[in-house]
Parts: sequence; C-alpha cells; structure tokens
Amino acid sequence: MPIDDSAPDRLRWTTGDVELELLVDPATPVKVCSLRPTGVQPPTEDLAVNLVELNLSGHGRIHEPPGTRHRTYAAADDLRLIEAAEQADAAGNEVLVVRQASAVLETVSRIESWAGTSVLRATTTVINRGTGELTLTYLASLALAGFGGGLRAGTRIHQARNSWCAELRWQVLSPEQAGLVSILGSGQAKDRFAATGLGSWSGAELLPMGAVENVTDGLTWTWQIEHQGAWHWELGGLKEDLYLQVSGPTDGEHQWRQRLAPGESFTTVPVAVAVTRGGLDDGLRALTSYRRLMRRPQADHTNLPVIFNDYMNCLWGDPSAAKLTPLIKAAAEVGAEYFVIDAGWYADDSGWWDTVGAWEPSQVRFPDGLGKTIQEIHDAGLVPGLWLEPEVVGVRSEIAEQLPPDAFFWRDGRRIAETGRYHLDFRSAAVRKRMDAVVDGLIAQFGVGYFKLDYNINLPGTDALGEAPGAGLLGHNRAYLSWLDDLLDRHPGLVLESCASGGMRPDYAMLARMTLHSTSDQVDLLAYAPIAAAAPSAVTPEQGAVWAYPRPVHTPEEASFALVNALLGRIHLSGRPDEMDAEQLARVAAAVSTYKEHRSLIAKAEPHWPLGLPGWYDDQLALALVADETALLAVWCRGDGPTTVDVPLPGVWRTADVLFPADLPTKLDLADDHLRITLPAGPAARLIRLHRLGT
Repeated sequence: MPIDDSAPDRLRWTTGDVELELLVDPATPVKVCSLRPTGVQPPTEDLAVNLVELNLSGHGRIHEPPGTRHRTYAAADDLRLIEAAEQADAAGNEVLVVRQASAVLETVSRIESWAGTSVLRATTTVINRGTGELTLTYLASLALAGFGGGLRAGTRIHQARNSWCAELRWQVLSPEQAGLVSILGSGQAKDRFAATGLGSWSGAELLPMGAVENVTDGLTWTWQIEHQGAWHWELGGLKEDLYLQVSGPTDGEHQWRQRLAPGESFTTVPVAVAVTRGGLDDGLRALTSYRRLMRRPQADHTNLPVIFNDYMNCLWGDPSAAKLTPLIKAAAEVGAEYFVIDAGWYADDSGWWDTVGAWEPSQVRFPDGLGKTIQEIHDAGLVPGLWLEPEVVGVRSEIAEQLPPDAFFWRDGRRIAETGRYHLDFRSAAVRKRMDAVVDGLIAQFGVGYFKLDYNINLPGTDALGEAPGAGLLGHNRAYLSWLDDLLDRHPGLVLESCASGGMRPDYAMLARMTLHSTSDQVDLLAYAPIAAAAPSAVTPEQGAVWAYPRPVHTPEEASFALVNALLGRIHLSGRPDEMDAEQLARVAAAVSTYKEHRSLIAKAEPHWPLGLPGWYDDQLALALVADETALLAVWCRGDGPTTVDVPLPGVWRTADVLFPADLPTKLDLADDHLRITLPAGPAARLIRLHRLGT
C-alpha cells in the first residue's frame, strides 16, 4: 500500500502483514524505529538505528564508545534523505526504495515484500558520487531496532551451531547469557553478541541465520543471510533494548574492503527477515513459504524423485563397473528413480584426492567405458547422475598447470594450496569455459541428468586481482552463482545437488538455484536423527537431502530407523541393498513406496516441531509436516528400552495411523491435540499420518 508520510517525522510502509516505521529528520540519516506485524503497536520510546550503517577507510565512529560494534560511523552519519518511493518488481512484489546521499556518496536501500508471506528482503547499494576513490570497510544489508523485549527475561536470542556431521543445532540464549546487559547510569554498553561466518563455507560453524524473540509480546524476527561465503550479524544493547545489524563480509571480521572509483557502485548480499507473531517455529515456517517463492522454479521441487547414491555406507568413493551393476539392479528394484555415481569414477586408484580436475572417466574402473555402466542405469529406468567438485583442482592434476594464473586463488603472490587442492576463481573466463565444457560434455555424451556438486575446502579469500582477500572471495562467490544460473539456463531440467562436506553451505544464495541440499555426511543412523528432524529449519523439506542407508547387518528396527530419517525430506538411498535378502529389500521398497504416496504433501507442507527443535543428545525427537487436512509425523526414540512418547499436536486431529514401518509393534492413543505413541525396546522410529476432525 502507499507510503504513509502524514506524520512530520515518520514514514510508515505497510505491506502485506508487515509494517516498517522509519524516523525521518532532515538533520539526521533515516533511522529504523520498528518492524512489526501489522496491527501491533511499536514500543512507546523511539530506539532507532541508522537504516544504512557504513564505514569508509579514513573515517571512524562518532557518538559511540570505543569497541567492536559496527555502529554510528561518521560516513553513515552524513547521509540525508533524498527520496522514499514504492515500486513493484518483475514478480509484482512491492518494493520500498529509500535513497540517501552525502557530499561524496549515495545509498539505495531496497526492501522487498514477498506477497503472501511476512518476509522482507533487504539490500543496500553505495554509489561513489565524489571525485576521488572511496574504500568501503563495512556496509550493512539490514538494520533493525524496536524489538521491545528488553535485556532481561522478555527476550530470547536464537542461533544454530553447524559443523561437519553435527549440523543444525539450535540454541537459545538470554541477553545476559549473550553478554548483553544494562549498565544503567553508566551510559551505553559497548559490547555486542556477534555471529560470524568465516571463509567460503557459509555454515562452517553457524547457520547463516538467527532470531530475536520478544517473549512478552509474542513476536519473533527470524533472518537468513543469502550468501554462500562470509557473513556477519550482531546484536547489541540500545538503552534497555537491542539493535540488530546484518551484513556480508566486513573488514574487521573478514579482511573485506571494496574500492569504488567515481561512479562505481557496490551492493550488499541479500538478507531476508520474517516478522511473525509467535515463537521461532513460526518464523521458520514463514521463511519456508518465502524460500519456496524466491528460488528458481524446478520440476524436481514438485516431483521429489527418489535418489540412490553409491557413497554413504556403500562404496565410499570407490566405484567400478563390477560393483555398480548389482547396485543399479537393487536400486531399481526398491523404487529409486535416479542413480548417482559418487566420487571416484574419474580416478584409476583410491589416491585421487589431490589429482581431481580432469573429470574424465577411468578406464581402469570401467574397462568397457563409463558409457556402458551409464547405459545400465538408463536401461533400468533410472536417470544417471555423477559427482563433481567444480571449484577445485588437485595439486597433482595436469589441469593445474594448463590453466592460466587468473584461474586460481592467490595470497601474497603465491597460489593457495589447501589439503591438496587449488581453489579455482570463477571470475576467470578460462575456468568457466573449461567447466562449461566438462558439464555440457558429460550431459551430451552420457545423458547425465543429475550432478552432485561438492565443495570440500574452506578458504578466507584471494588477493589475486589486487583486492582485499574478502573482496576476492565475494567476487568469486558471485561469479560462481552466475555460472550456475547460466548452466541451468542451458539445461533447465538438470538436477543439481549442493554438497559441501555434507551440510556446510546451507544458504539461499546456493539453494535459490541448486535443486537439493546435502544435509550431512553423518554415517551413524542414530546421530543423523536430530539433523534430519531439524533440516526444515534451514531448507525447505523438499530440498533437504537426507541419507537413508539400511544395511544387511541391521535389525528390522535399525533399518526402519535409518529409512524414517529420510521420509520427511528427500530420500538419498544408499547402504547395501545389493547384499540384502528378499525380506530386507522388501522393507526398503515399502519405505520408498510410502514416500511416493505422500511426497506431494511434503512439497507444500509447513514444518512443526511438537517436542521442540531437537537437541543433539535428546532421546525423543519429532518432526511434523502439515498441509491442508493431513499431517505426516516422524517420531524417533533413541533409548534402549520400551518407550512412550507424548506428542502435543498442532491443532485437533481425528485419526492417526502408522505408515512405516507397518509391520513392527506400535500403539497409538489419539486425544484431539495429543498423541501418545508406545514403542518396543529401541532405538525405534515411526512415520505416522494424521487427519483432522471433520475430514
């Protein structure tokens, strides 16, 4: 709706279910007072922060005590409003554009509203309007204030730890636990609670997400940083409340500096924020809706085909024609629809880690040619896929000596080697041309319909073009996204899986383009359960690839547990179906059949966590996907003894039945909005279907 500027010092923009209030004073920069659900009154006291916070080399802070907080920079303080206007983007979404200027630069804040959601997405652009060069050292994408919960029990701070094989571990802190307290008469506190993503894995230690919950008023702000590299967000005390600033790379945290010649511009990485009534779960559901709107449309997101991959608890990167033939047969028999040959297909032996880069099939592993094995996949009615790692080349690969110097990451005049690999720079025309030829050639020669694009190193940046290392990394990040866009434009039906040593790039720069996200490299079925249960917090259910690796040594309960892990996401079958007996194969086939019957619901459902977001050591876990009048509920019990699980349900339900495993003992007692599940000695897991009253 139109901007409300009827108040002399206010600008209110109401869009969908969200209202943004800005403080407009001709003597100061534009400031953010509040961002709230429509109809919710903002705090009575104006605790505002600059809409645009930026720093330039040679400048510094004003009005702020010494410290590390990215606030009250002099360059930002000089900005004054030029114009605020509402526009519409190509998709019909409402966009608020706020232009400010100082003597030497102009800023453009672009705030997009996504129809049907309570989510806004923000970027900031800086344009050098002066006559000399400027160097940016900090530029926020998003700044917020007016949370209203205070610095005590009324506020909760949410973040998620993320590490290899232990992804998606949400934590909640009070402001005091985060180090943020009131110092009363002593003035404004100097400290901050900062979360920083370092290097080229966006999820190397933390998810590129966070949330502030106002417990008193029942409101939550949940944000995601849409960038596959370095990022930063910070919360700090603002009198008796909090401010939030979110950015991509910074100088202080990432050695990022961006030089701008006169007339040049720079735009930040996007940040999306959901503004919701309720708690963190409500914010995550709002982001789920938004993620489905903002990503590239792909048929896979509706069809949810079942994928078999030969790696996990299976061939472990050591494929051959002889090993794959029985796996292809078994995968087809249990109902898989894609068959992916993972790492190793290009190498003559197992010592291939530092030799990758040519991406040509091994004649040793495939004496009759890879084409013969690929044809077996086609003949079995499956779509073939291959593993690639396009952003690296091994230090012992001949390709490392064939590419020009600008193809690589450099520091201080030396080409960077990390764990036996050189990092490629996708700003290089030679890199893009070579990888285009590799991918296009494999598609043309073999009919490959799926690529698992892995990424197993994490670097802070490159100064190859004379820029700061953080700026070099950002340049590569953006060039790689452009390469993915071009690849999918050429091959619109191609399925791309994003993998980075499992789940180390869980961001919606990648996942707006990549079809699937590998959630983990976790090899243990019990340890995978909390990862699988939390996956929809970071990725839509239909994009969250979860390994299901039943093996012949598993008991029926263990095999079923491994399969339930994947039944509310995207099944990545593995394990050893080629070594199973008929009864064991029938169990896998039953799980796949159940999945196919209900996958259309997964593609549109909202996630709920009836027992709360999972803790790493929790014995009992639950994830529900709810759509229309049906819910699919996965319940895991990781203890050894017989178990009763009491699950509070979202809404009232009429019936409940076990979908998988249907042959193992389970007792269900349903009472409207509560389900009691009694299971035998564990560990045990079940997939349950519920229908609402009146259906």
